[in-house]
Amino acid sequence: MHIRETRRAAREIKFVVPVSMRPGIVEWARQHLGPDGHGAGIDADEYSTSTLYFETPEFAVYQRQGSYGRSKYRIRQYGHSDLVFLERKFRTDRLLAKRRTRVSGVDLLRLEKDSPDPTWEGFWFHRRIVLRRLRPLLQLSYDRIAREGTSSTGPVRLTIDANLTALPMPDRAFLPGIGMPFLQGFAVIEIKYRVSLPAMFRALAEQFGLQVQKISKFRAGLRALDYPLPRDPDEQVPGMVGATGGDPAGHYSD
Repeated sequence: MHIRETRRAAREIKFVVPVSMRPGIVEWARQHLGPDGHGAGIDADEYSTSTLYFETPEFAVYQRQGSYGRSKYRIRQYGHSDLVFLERKFRTDRLLAKRRTRVSGVDLLRLEKDSPDPTWEGFWFHRRIVLRRLRPLLQLSYDRIAREGTSSTGPVRLTIDANLTALPMPDRAFLPGIGMPFLQGFAVIEIKYRVSLPAMFRALAEQFGLQVQKISKFRAGLRALDYPLPRDPDEQVPGMVGATGGDPAGHYSD
């Protein structure tokens, strides 16, 4: 599987809610949206996800320096699968683009070489992390519910993440579900849509009293591990030391 996806006028918002609200939001999602076709469980919408995030020695991604602030390079694994996904997520205020290639977990050994192999389907990923001096730094794991549907402006997707853990991982390997819990007592709600927020999600926000704030799972995970990094004055991380603001709902850019 190789996917290149570009969405102009795309939007992505995330909220953080107390975990006690999660069952109600999951029920709402299952009533209004369908499964995404790849999940497990009786409702075909459950995942266990682990993601390796790449960073430079100077933490240029965290500090959003130049183009590093617009792109994240990561490798994602679902459960204990032998297959993984090489991903780049690029976003600006008016564009959301994702590139994703599925490869064997064994092929991650290729990333240890300084010279990318142009015959490998993951060449584009390897080449860019070499040029940008990116190395694996952090594993984030969580349990996810994923639902999707359509609106008048195009497809929509809603995910609900809980049981988040962060683990220092300076290697191309996975330890699913292992690490330091963070955002304990909260669940992360993410909504993807195009152009303008569909009416169904406005109703969801009104029903559950969701409010928009700014926060990042990647940045929150690093902060939980006490890396010596400057605090983002706009960041609002519920339940964590040093957080600004106190509303348990939030707007994210992951």
